[in-house]
Amino acid sequence: MPRLTTLAKIFAADYWIVLDNVQFARRDYQHRARLADLDDPARQQWLTIPTHLPGGRSTLIRDAVIDDPNLARRRTTGMLRQHYGTSCHWPALAKALAPVLDAFSTGRTAAVAQMSTQVLLDLLGWRGQILTSSQLPARPGRSVRLADLAVATGARTYLCGTGGMTYLDPAQFTAQNIAVVPFPPPTTGIWSSGRSLSALWALAALGPQALAARLQVLRVGAADG
Repeated sequence: MPRLTTLAKIFAADYWIVLDNVQFARRDYQHRARLADLDDPARQQWLTIPTHLPGGRSTLIRDAVIDDPNLARRRTTGMLRQHYGTSCHWPALAKALAPVLDAFSTGRTAAVAQMSTQVLLDLLGWRGQILTSSQLPARPGRSVRLADLAVATGARTYLCGTGGMTYLDPAQFTAQNIAVVPFPPPTTGIWSSGRSLSALWALAALGPQALAARLQVLRVGAADG
């Protein structure tokens, strides 16, 4: 259930490349999301998919497996309804989230995580393309890998969030004639907790159409930049 800032950055892009062949990071957003109460966003709770790493710390994201998928699905269903079931937009959200719950049957944490982002993008009307890093040519190394993946799409621009700007090596992109464009979302209103809260809160509070309109403004700004 991606954070609002993450969803906004993908919405502004033409391609979203899922990094499935990098190391899984525990206690990160790869297998958990922070939910906020609909009426009191200051009240927050972690939604976590208990995950087993068959290869230990070196396990790749695509190889991480869910501990007890049936139990994880039931807990996820209950927590989502508990937090957002009273929203007038809940019927549309619940329908959209059904494929996410079905993805638990794969037993793969990555499948649930990817689907949870994909369905929200579909709900918001995103028309970009989703690719997978393991199916594209790329050299190892944090920045060079991202630059190679951008080249594989034919991109001339790489949108980089505020976190990524702290470690990214722009020279790797310059060498490929790709511009690195910072993507700093607003920090007030619904965005005040956008770097930590799942986008589900904004969707439940505003509805898909209203949120899509706000994301479109950021998309146009990124294109102009």
